[in-house]
Amino acid sequence: MPDSVFRATALSSPYDRIDRLPVTVLLENVRSLYNVGAFFRTGDAVRIQKMLLAGITAAPLDPRIVKTALGAEQTVAWERVHAAPGALAGLRASGWQLAAIETSLQAVDLFDWQPSFPVCVAFGHEVAGLSAAVLAACDVHVRIPTLGLKQSLNVATAGGVVLYELLRKYRALGERPL
Repeated sequence: MPDSVFRATALSSPYDRIDRLPVTVLLENVRSLYNVGAFFRTGDAVRIQKMLLAGITAAPLDPRIVKTALGAEQTVAWERVHAAPGALAGLRASGWQLAAIETSLQAVDLFDWQPSFPVCVAFGHEVAGLSAAVLAACDVHVRIPTLGLKQSLNVATAGGVVLYELLRKYRALGERPL
């Protein structure tokens, strides 16, 4: 079956109204180029609006990002930001909710969180997490439930979990009767 026929058949009405998912992803100090590429690929899959790259996070010009992104680095809008808190302040001024994806004492469970769209989700360094400034700038901290002993996920895997949960929640908004 040609890809276009499959897409038209498989991705029917629940997704027809979603041109772009009103989600921006901020990556702060994500050091692994492969993780950055994986974020681009997942971002393309759910059609996010934009990717913001801060700190040591590499831009999608490196062949290792391109290898993992498989062309998604060309379909997802992205921007290098020099000060993550400043970029977040600009989004807030435009009406965006800001969410830190981080395990903290005040974090709410991902599946209980009711995001306000548009929303920016921030992911941080694979070991150190998000900076204190970014954590302070966010409206809400959201944790992914982890039941295992390690209590953590790879940052790109966490991104996939969060982005698909946001897609599910956004789709559900369109299914409610008016």
